[in-house]
Amino acid sequence: MSVRALVVDPSAPAAVRLAEVADPVPGPGQALVDVSHASLNYGDLNDARSGRVPVGAVLGSDAAGVVVQAAADGTGPAVGTRVVALASGAFAQRVAIDVGALAEVPRGLEPAHAVALPVAGVAALRSLRAAGLAPDKRVLITGASGGVGRFGVQLAARAGAYVIASVGSAARGKGLVEVGADEVLIGLEGLQRPVDVVIDSVGGPQLVAAWNLLAPGGSVQSVGWTSGEPAVFPPYATVGPAKSLTSFVIEGDTGADLALLTELAAEGAITVEIGWQGPWDCFHEAAEALHGRRISGKAVLEVA
Repeated sequence: MSVRALVVDPSAPAAVRLAEVADPVPGPGQALVDVSHASLNYGDLNDARSGRVPVGAVLGSDAAGVVVQAAADGTGPAVGTRVVALASGAFAQRVAIDVGALAEVPRGLEPAHAVALPVAGVAALRSLRAAGLAPDKRVLITGASGGVGRFGVQLAARAGAYVIASVGSAARGKGLVEVGADEVLIGLEGLQRPVDVVIDSVGGPQLVAAWNLLAPGGSVQSVGWTSGEPAVFPPYATVGPAKSLTSFVIEGDTGADLALLTELAAEGAITVEIGWQGPWDCFHEAAEALHGRRISGKAVLEVA
């Protein structure tokens, strides 16, 4: 038996093509999920081009669907449960997923919205947590119109922080005040006062500028590098009052954090913006729009 999947192929547009792959065989602690929706992240495009995901392997991390075979060890959701997951090789019609990476999709939350939460939502939640988010903090979110950024703005605002959203253009800043931003800036222009927390997904010169704006005891969490440009720190930039620049990656089980995020989304406490949605055989269109920064929010693929 085989299923269709989006696999890495350096000769294809966006280095990805649809192909047939072997039907997954779940381990004892894995559920088998029929995938209805997937979400494309900027990191997926880098994974395909950089070689981090091998040629011929299935791409992707964000999936939503229905459990068709429960885990053999008796853990996790039952057959028929609607779920969302953060799992490697997510861009396939059927995926074997560790139960620790799954969360049930609450009633009232559409799968197309749930699937936008795993990578972007968990990255925003955990990076803010790691940076020491608190109500009295000034929080700078760069790349705030993207998936991680938009969730970061909302989660920081919910925690009572003062939130500064940085975007690439006025058009990309639309809607950010409505979801919790106290200020919306083009780049970092006009930002004078120090900040306590930076969630940076841009990298390059903007990361250096954000570091210079960080207050003593503050933290920069580097969650992405969409600029593709080097970050060059001038001499003595890292000498002075203690502050930190921390690399970030999602590790370990994500089910509990996904459950929290889906509950917040189902309640309307956080909103999911979908900037592109279409069938997964239009993957290259979605990839070009995402890479060209023509999407605010998330790109969602409908799995045939």
